[in-house]
Amino acid sequence: MKPNKNEFKRVLSLMALFILTCNLIQAQQFNLINKESSLTVLGTSSLHDWHITAEQQSGIIILKNPETGDIDKCTIEIVVESLKSGKSSMDKNTYKALKSSSYKTISFQLTEVKETLSRGNGKFTAKTEGDLTISGVKKRIPLEFTLNIVGNKITLAGEKKIKMTDFKVDPPKALLGTITTGDDITIKFSTIFK
Repeated sequence: MKPNKNEFKRVLSLMALFILTCNLIQAQQFNLINKESSLTVLGTSSLHDWHITAEQQSGIIILKNPETGDIDKCTIEIVVESLKSGKSSMDKNTYKALKSSSYKTISFQLTEVKETLSRGNGKFTAKTEGDLTISGVKKRIPLEFTLNIVGNKITLAGEKKIKMTDFKVDPPKALLGTITTGDDITIKFSTIFK
């Protein structure tokens, strides 16, 4: 018995639909765009407040489903000696405190997404945990951020307070110890992936 033309077309259409659906469901990887991303560390000292900005970062984010903001994987890496304050003496003290000769990068690797809340129009709030590694010391930290998905562009934005001493980093000192840096710092980020 020969299959008729209509039956053949129906099977072909179902196969095409199946392939298309599989491609849509498949996880999508986006790469960090360094030029459009920003990461700033804010701190205090006995003299004045300070900030330092990362000029070189890289990473990826993989979404299981862009419609639901479901993150499968996210990693970010910052080159320590790309942290710049505009003051070379402060930068040198920062690199020394972060042991940049031994530890070239600071990294964050997402380990778990606790909750993703939709805010509508591709905007989400994500409560996550991840491993932050500074100067060779890895700590699991909670991290909450906003996730904005528009076309092929993803923006992660948020801020996180940490203590330098939690990562065995001695807060930098200057002028023979007369200027001391506070232990608490705030990391503010707006990370763009495409």
